[in-house]
Amino acid sequence: MDALQLQSFVMVLELGSLSEAGKKLGVTPAAIAARVRSLEDEVGVPLVMRSGRFVKPTQAGINILERSRRLLREIRDLRVAASNGDSVGELRLGVFPSAMTSLLPPILKKLYDATPALNILVSSGTSLDLCRAVDSGAIDAAIVVEPQYVIPKRCEWRELAAEPLVLVAPASLAGGDAHELLSAEPFIRYDRTLLAGQLAERYLREHEIQPRERLELDALMAIAALVDQGLGVSLLPDWRPMWRSGLDIVRIELPARAPVRKVGLIWAAHGPRAQLAEKFYVAAKAGIR
Repeated sequence: MDALQLQSFVMVLELGSLSEAGKKLGVTPAAIAARVRSLEDEVGVPLVMRSGRFVKPTQAGINILERSRRLLREIRDLRVAASNGDSVGELRLGVFPSAMTSLLPPILKKLYDATPALNILVSSGTSLDLCRAVDSGAIDAAIVVEPQYVIPKRCEWRELAAEPLVLVAPASLAGGDAHELLSAEPFIRYDRTLLAGQLAERYLREHEIQPRERLELDALMAIAALVDQGLGVSLLPDWRPMWRSGLDIVRIELPARAPVRKVGLIWAAHGPRAQLAEKFYVAAKAGIR
């Protein structure tokens, strides 16, 4: 059993075709078929079957598919480790939802301009889940809101952006006092299961403000759109895409010290892709200026 056999097997099932797998790997369909047959001979059972024009896994193929992917990843990790992390390689990156459309695009533009051959596998999730995934080794790095617990020693955290909370209000309320508007206007709350929502709740309590709650959402742009429609005001991180969206909304700074949501990159400090993650951080810091 070798890496070429596993690679061909995985590629055939991901693409559903011997010919497409051959194109992807730069060999003939006959060569792909021969590799898969050799793998089947070694494991002693059929792994793939034809279904019309497509190739599908047998139950045995399903059983070993994910393990085959992990083995291929381990082989790539060995190569990265042997080259002291200098090879281009592959980075498994997690990104919390609102950063997908704000921070990630300019970062990737900067990174791919410098390293066009880099392969990045991006997944989305809550900051807490992504931090756990980095700690467990399921992913290499993640753009997250700063964890509210002690970061494990095996992980590195560096800040990318700081977003103080501001009052987001319809443009017709520009110039108003933030605390008065929070008390008088309908309030659209940012989800309290998220850090920024918790910061907003803490601020309201500290300043004894009892808002007229209308609804609670977990999407920043959706809240901004509701504010644009005159449905209320909200206490949100000073998130740049809101002000570039063309919505008829204004930013009103808080009269007291504003809580800050910090966004940054966390990665496995001693993992096989630690140097690649650090390069990603440098590009990220430059890309969001």
